[in-house]
Amino acid sequence: MSTETPRRLPAFARSTARLVRRVVVFARRRAVAFNELWKHSLQFRVTVSTLALSSAVVFVLGMVLQNQITERLLDTKREAAIAQTRAAADTAAGELVGLGGETDEAMSNRLQNALKKIAITPTSQDAAGSAAGTFVPVLASGGHDQSGDEPSSAGPFSNVPPRLRQFVEANEMSWLEHTVSDTDGGRTTYLIVGTPLNTVASPLQLYLLFPLTTEQNTVATVQNTLLVGGLVLLLLLAGITNLVTRQVVRPVRQAAAAAEQFAGGDLDQRLTVLGEDDLAKLAVSYNGMAASIQRQIRQLEDFGGLQRRFTSDVSHELRTPLTTVRMAADVLHASREQFPAGLARSTELLVDELDRFESLLGDLLEISRLDAGVEDLSAEFIDVRPIATRAVEQVRVIAGNAGSSVELVLPDEEVIAEVDARRVERILRNLLGNAVDHSEGRPVVLTVGANETAVAVTVRDHGVGLRPGEADLVFNRFWRADPSRNRRTGGTGLGLAISLEDARLHGGELDAWGELGDGACFRLVLPRRQEVPAGDPPLALPPPDRVAAEVPIGLIDITPAPEAIFAEREEIGQ
Repeated sequence: MSTETPRRLPAFARSTARLVRRVVVFARRRAVAFNELWKHSLQFRVTVSTLALSSAVVFVLGMVLQNQITERLLDTKREAAIAQTRAAADTAAGELVGLGGETDEAMSNRLQNALKKIAITPTSQDAAGSAAGTFVPVLASGGHDQSGDEPSSAGPFSNVPPRLRQFVEANEMSWLEHTVSDTDGGRTTYLIVGTPLNTVASPLQLYLLFPLTTEQNTVATVQNTLLVGGLVLLLLLAGITNLVTRQVVRPVRQAAAAAEQFAGGDLDQRLTVLGEDDLAKLAVSYNGMAASIQRQIRQLEDFGGLQRRFTSDVSHELRTPLTTVRMAADVLHASREQFPAGLARSTELLVDELDRFESLLGDLLEISRLDAGVEDLSAEFIDVRPIATRAVEQVRVIAGNAGSSVELVLPDEEVIAEVDARRVERILRNLLGNAVDHSEGRPVVLTVGANETAVAVTVRDHGVGLRPGEADLVFNRFWRADPSRNRRTGGTGLGLAISLEDARLHGGELDAWGELGDGACFRLVLPRRQEVPAGDPPLALPPPDRVAAEVPIGLIDITPAPEAIFAEREEIGQ
C-alpha cells in the first residue's frame, strides 16, 4: 500500500495538470471568441452592456427591497414582542406575589405554575400577542444581592445568552436576536425579550423567546421572488434590447452590404426606403449619393473611352502619312553624302526624329490597349536571367555613349517564373534606359533575386536621384523630374507608365526609391506563378549601399570597350 501511493500521486498530478491546461485553453478560446464578437457586432455590444447595467440595477434594487422588508418585519416583531412581554410580566407578577423564603423545590414549582399561567393568559391572544406569535417563556431568580450559585429557573433558561442576562438583572428591559442549537441538530433563531419583575419581593427575571422561523421563511420567500423576478426581468431586458438594437443595426448592415457591392462595381445597388424616420432619411441620402457617383463614373468612363478611341484613331491615322514621310526621309538619308554638310545633318536629324515619332505612336497604341483592357498576357514558365541579359545588351550602346557601365548581378541557379518574356524585357529595357539617362556617367546595376513565391529585379543608378515625393510621380505619363535635361535614350515619356501597366498585368508591382544626390532604384516584383500571390519581395527597397567603383565577384560587366565607344561616337559625328 505504501509503495502504490507514491506512484499514484504523480499520475494524479499529471491528470490534474492536463485538466487545468484544457480548462485554460478552453477559457482562452472563449475569451478570444468573445473579444472578436465584441469588436465586430454592435448588436452584441449593446445587448451585453444593457444586460450588465441592468444586472447592477436589479441587484442594488433587490438588496434595498430585501433590507427594507427584513427591517420592517423585525421592527413589527420586536414591537409586538415587547408588548407581549410586558403583558406577560404583569401576569407573572400577580402569580408570584409573596415569593420568598421558599425552598428551591417550592420556588421551582411556583415558577412552573407561573409559566403555565403566562402560556394560557388571554393577554397573549390579543392583537399584540397575535402579531408577536408563539413564544417560549423563561423565569429565573437572581440579582445583584445573590451569591454566585446557579439561579433557580423554569423553562429553557440555558437558551438565554449571558450578555442579555446581565442587562435584565441590572433592571433593564432588553432584547436580543440569538441562534440556538436544537436537540435534533437544527438551529433556531429567537428574538429574546427580557424584563425584570420588580413588583415581587425576590428578584426575578422574565424572558420570552419568540422564534423567527416565520420571518425567516418570509425573507427567504422574498429573496427567491426577487431572484426569480430579477432573472426574468434581465432576460426580458436582454430580449427587448436585442430586438430594439436589431431594428437599428439591420438597416446599417444593409447599408454596409450595399456599399460593398457598390464599391465592387454594382453601381445599380440601392437601399430600400421604408417609412420616414432617420434610417429612411439615411437610405434616401445614400441612394442620392450612389446615383450621383454613378453618373460621374459613367461620364468618366465615357470620357475615358472617347479619349482612348481618339488616341487610337489618331495613332492609326498618323501611320499612313508617317510611312510616306519615312520613305522620303530614307531616300534623303541614303543620298546625304551628296548634300552640303548642313543639309546632310538636317537629314540625319529628320531620321532621328522620325524614329522617335514612330516609337511615340507605338507607345500610344500600346497604352491605349492597356487602358482599354484588351491586352492579353502570354505567360510561360521560362528562366528570367536570359531576359535580363538581353535587356542589358540592348542598352549597351546607349550606356557607352553616356559613359556609364552596366553591371549585371544574377543568381547562380535558374530563376523559373511564369511571365511574358516580351513584356518583362520591355520593362527592364525602359528601366535601364531611364537609369542611363540619369546616371551622370556612373555605373548602373541590374540585380535579379528570387524566393519561393516571387521574382524581383532592381535597377540601381547613382545619378541625380529623386526629390521627396517624386517616387510617386515617376510613373505618370509624360512626367519629367527636370524638363531641361536632354534625353540620351530618345524616350517618349510613356515608358515607365507602360512598364507599370505591364507589371500590374502580371499581378506584380513596380515601385521606385530615390534620394537627391544618391541616385535612384526601381524594383520590379513578379509572382513565380500567376495564381499564387508574390508575397514578400526577395530584394529590399531602399537598396543596400554598394561601392560603385568596385565590380564585385560574380558581376558581369558588359560595358563596351573604349574603342567601340569611340567608333560609335565617330559614326554619330559624321
